[in-house]
Order: sequence, then C-alpha cells, then structure tokens
Amino acid sequence: MKKLLSILLALALLTALGAVACADALPAPEPDETNMFGVDKNINIATLDQYLGRDDVAYRDVRMLFDPADYAAIGGNADLASTVEGFRIVPYPYLATLSALPVEGAYAAETLFTLTWNEDGSIASATPNYEESMLVLEDLFPKDKAIFLMCGGGGYAGMTKSLLIFLGWDPELLYNVGGNWAYEGDHGVELIQYSEDANGNDYFCTWRADYALIDFSRLHPVS
Repeated sequence: MKKLLSILLALALLTALGAVACADALPAPEPDETNMFGVDKNINIATLDQYLGRDDVAYRDVRMLFDPADYAAIGGNADLASTVEGFRIVPYPYLATLSALPVEGAYAAETLFTLTWNEDGSIASATPNYEESMLVLEDLFPKDKAIFLMCGGGGYAGMTKSLLIFLGWDPELLYNVGGNWAYEGDHGVELIQYSEDANGNDYFCTWRADYALIDFSRLHPVS
C-alpha cells in the first residue's frame, strides 16, 4: 500500500511539474498575416510584459541610437528615446543592407553583410563583408534561445528576422514583437532625461542602454 501511495504521489508530482512547464512554455511564433512586418499575434508590444525576464529568451532592440532616416515624417522617432528592460540594442542597419524604406536619409554605410533580393522581396544572397561577420552575428543572436526582436515600428525587426532565417537560424525561435513606439507597459527604460533648469536642456542618457557596439575598424574586410 505504501509503495502504491509513493507511486501515486510521484505521478502527481510529475503531472504538476509538467503543467508548470506547459504554462511557462512560449507560444510558437505566429506572424500576423495582416501586419506588413509580420509582427507576432501572441507575443507583441501589447503583451510583451508577460514574457520579460526569461532565461530562455534573448531580447534584442534592433534600432540605431540615432537613426539618420527621417522617421518623424511618418510619425516615428529617429532617436532611440526609450527601450524596454532586458533588451540589448543591436542596430539592424549595421548588420545588413537595408531594403527600401518609406522615409528619406536611411543609413547606407558599413554593414556586416551585403544583401540582394528576389523580385518578391525575399533575400536572394547575403555576402559577408568581414571575416568576422558570422561570428559577430552568432554572438549577438544566440541560436539556442528564443529571440525577441523589437524596433520602432516593426520594420527593422522583420528585416532582422528574415536575415537570421536566411543564414540558418531556427524560425521557430524568432519573434517579431513589433514596435516600441506603441509600448505602454511597465518596464520602459527612458533614454532621454528632461532638465528642469532654466536652459531647458534635454540629456540623451546613452549610458542607460545595453548597447552592442560593432567597431568595423577592428574587423577584417573580406578580400
């Protein structure tokens, strides 16, 4: 009888642990087909706070600190005025060639990869510009974790996701969580501090950002 009770208790414990594991599991990526950038239906800027602080997720904000593109023309913000706790800033424009943007002045300097596209807009080729290009990408976007990709409106995040999939990352681990411009959660990190002095200066607090600097001058160009 005692042995039977022990077995039943063990089974109950395993069932409980399984239920916890299922409750904690991330929903599979499910891009919204009605969204032009493929923002995820389940994990997005509206639900993001529910999924923060996880050890099985790498959080990446793929905006530039100061983007030369004129995002103000479409109601956005070219400066990275705020981000979300736990997100590391890894600007997509430094990773690969930008596809066409609906704004002027887009970044057009050094990138880890040069892309070409098919007629349908999918990536046709990704040529490394530096010997370390893939090493840098693998360091910044771990393949053994889910990766949440966030930007201002969803575009850079979508481009990053497409690049990673093309280069061999598991699409079942990649989530476009959308644009920070619409974030209204409780874990924002403000990168602009407004002065109360008579001069009315604003201070861009870049030191608050977890910023991944890619120093192209230290990389070795592919000959």
